[in-house]
Parts: sequence; C-alpha cells; structure tokens
Amino acid sequence: MDPRGPSVYTQAGSSADVNRSLEEDSLVDGPLISADALHSAIRREFQAVPTPCHASLLSLLHVLYVVLSICVAVLCVLKLGEQEVCMSILGNVKGDSVIVFGKVALWVLVLIFTGCVQHHHNRVRSRGYLRFYRQTQRLKHVPLTIHSAGNVLTLVLLATKLSQTVRTYALLIVLGLELLVAVPCLLYYTVKVMQFNRARAAPDVSQEELSHTYSVTSVPTETGFRGSSSLEEVVEKQADLIEYLKQHNTLLSKRLLNLTAQH
Repeated sequence: MDPRGPSVYTQAGSSADVNRSLEEDSLVDGPLISADALHSAIRREFQAVPTPCHASLLSLLHVLYVVLSICVAVLCVLKLGEQEVCMSILGNVKGDSVIVFGKVALWVLVLIFTGCVQHHHNRVRSRGYLRFYRQTQRLKHVPLTIHSAGNVLTLVLLATKLSQTVRTYALLIVLGLELLVAVPCLLYYTVKVMQFNRARAAPDVSQEELSHTYSVTSVPTETGFRGSSSLEEVVEKQADLIEYLKQHNTLLSKRLLNLTAQH
C-alpha cells in the first residue's frame, strides 16, 4: 500500500472542496435580481377583472325591466291607457304574468352574474390579491340576495287575496325597492373593480415585501389563535404567501434562464 495514498486523497478532496466553494462564491457574486425588476415583471403579468362590463349591462337590463314593468302595469293591468296596444303586444297573456315572468328571467341573469363574478374573484384570490377579494366578498352577493328577497315578497303578494289594483301597486313598490338597492350596489362594485384594474398593483405579499410594512397587527405571527376569525386570517395569509412564492420562483427561473442565455 502506498503511504502517500491518504494524503493524495486528502489533497484531492480539499481541492474539490475549494473548487466547489469557488463555484458557489461565483454564483453568489453573480448578478442579483432586484426586487424592482421582479415587481415590474409582476405588474406586466397583471390580469384585469372583466366583470365591470357585466355589472353595467346587468344594471341597464334591470332599469329597462322596471320601466317596461311599469308600462305593462299601467296599460295592461290597471287599464289606464289604450288596451288595444296591450292586446296587440301581449295577446292573451295577462299583464301581471308578464311582469312575474320577466322578474324570474332577471333573477336568472343575476344568478349567472354572481357565478361569473365568483369565478373571476377566485382567480384573483389565487393570484395573491387577498385584500381585494375580502373587500368585495360580501358586495358581490348583495344583488342576488336582494332579488331573492324580492321574489319571496312577490310570491307572498300573489298568494294573498288582495284586489288587483292593490296587488299591482304593491308589486311595483317591490320592483322599485329592488331597483333602488341593487343598482347602486352594482355601480359601487363596478367602481371598486375599475379602480383595482386601473391600479395594476402587485400581489399583496409583494407589496408588503417591497414596502417593509410587516407588523404584528397586519400579519399574524403568533403560534396559536384566539378565535375562528384569527384562524381564518392565518390560513388565508398562508395561502396567499404560498401562491406568491410560487409566482416569485417562476419569475426567478425566467430571469436566470435569460441571464444564462446572455452569457
């Protein structure tokens, strides 16, 4: 056995360690990716929420439905105008039945709108905009709740043995209340989403990382939890952080590939 064997292996191992450390140092000393570059890349990949057009169209249809319902109620139900026009348009269908059918159709449109909004907001939440998701979480369900309550009142009116005139006026009052509450909610929702689309902000975690505003009040750092609301906030924050880190790693990989291709 060669007595110099162990020393040779030791020198070889030490030289390999030195080379590995030099390679690691070269990687560390390489060009680092700034947070501003990542932030700008995230802003370029921002996806706007397309629901403002849907909310505006639904508001217009709601106003149009109420106006037409008033015309049908005055001409065909209360018979305060020319009945020939009503008969030529509706035929043998009763005026109050037409109003109820229109209300059901409008409720179906509101239901479809709510499902569409929920789909787009879930995508926004998965992209890390948890603050916007929370701000509009209850607002996007208000129109469906209002129309559902109006349907219940309409069924009660149809089931009661009131006179035709009283029932028609009560139905118009229900439609007016729906219009006064649902349309402003839709307009407010439209403004909130348009502001979000115009801002084109980075995800919430990215904004907090750039501004260094992490604090105990904004980010739960305690090990346990004190209530159901605190637990929900912790879980949502962790999900937001995981989604952001996935996006962050994707951007890092793209930047590293670009730097490797340049060199």
